[in-house]
Amino acid sequence: MTKPSPISPTIPLDQDGVHHGFLKLPYSRDDSAWGAVMIPITVIQNGTGPTALLTGGNHGDEYEGLVSLFKLAGSLKASDVTGRVIILPAMNYPAFRNASRTSPIDAGNMNRSYPGKPDGTVTQKIADYVFRYLVPMADIVLDIHSGGKTLDFIPFAAAHVLPDKEQEARCVAAMQAFGAPYAMMMLELDAVGMFDTVVEEAGKTFVTTELGGGGSTTAERVAIADRGVRNVLIHAGILTGVIEPAPDGTTMLDMPDDRCFVASEATGLFEPCVDLGAVVKQGDLIARIYDVERTGTAPREYHASRDGIVSCRHFPGLIKTGDCLAVIAEVL
Repeated sequence: MTKPSPISPTIPLDQDGVHHGFLKLPYSRDDSAWGAVMIPITVIQNGTGPTALLTGGNHGDEYEGLVSLFKLAGSLKASDVTGRVIILPAMNYPAFRNASRTSPIDAGNMNRSYPGKPDGTVTQKIADYVFRYLVPMADIVLDIHSGGKTLDFIPFAAAHVLPDKEQEARCVAAMQAFGAPYAMMMLELDAVGMFDTVVEEAGKTFVTTELGGGGSTTAERVAIADRGVRNVLIHAGILTGVIEPAPDGTTMLDMPDDRCFVASEATGLFEPCVDLGAVVKQGDLIARIYDVERTGTAPREYHASRDGIVSCRHFPGLIKTGDCLAVIAEVL
């Protein structure tokens, strides 16, 4: 028998109105013997209808979703809604407060911790609660990501190739409704433990994003997130209104195989030779890495593995062996 979660909500999850509160996870520690991790949550419900679960902060240094969802939680009224909206803007709350990708409590990467464990680490307990208690309530799930401190992306919404083609079509329709400048059929190099994977295996309509990165955000990227969240809620039938497309339209992209990913095989000083969003041909020079131990040595050069667009790039000025250097996506 599966153990009950130690997490309890401080607000009702199934009553009409606007409810702001917390998911309370008891956590005894040196500075608070009977303390708790208090994860902000908002539930807005009005009558019967579909339920959307909106999540950000799966990684704590990705800010586009955090900003947009904290903003939405303070502005959305029950009278705007038909059905229910569950807003969890900072899913890995300890990581968010630490401005880090992973939790400072247990080093947990939440997006590699699903389905979680009710008697596991703090990160695993949060993942377990979200998966066993919130996901089953949802008809559609939107999980907003960006590149955090180490990557930068062109702004795209994404769906995955799924065995169930009817479900895949629902996810693609929601991805297109988001209205980002780009829409990606996304390949995950390591899908084990991901929120995406367990939500899709539960049969839900799932949309994710990569809306920038660099450990900060911009007004443009927040605007894309704001528009996309509302578009998804309109698409789901929870909000009324007309879906607002990206001003210059949406370009469809594909990541058909692992050749899209260019990994660094050296450690040193990173020089991007093309900018994010550049259109490249196979063989084009995209980056150099310089040995920082001495001057006068030739840099290692990296070339595009295929024709396409630079959809992701390493962000910091220094790079290590094994780091993702760039991702080249195909334009459909």
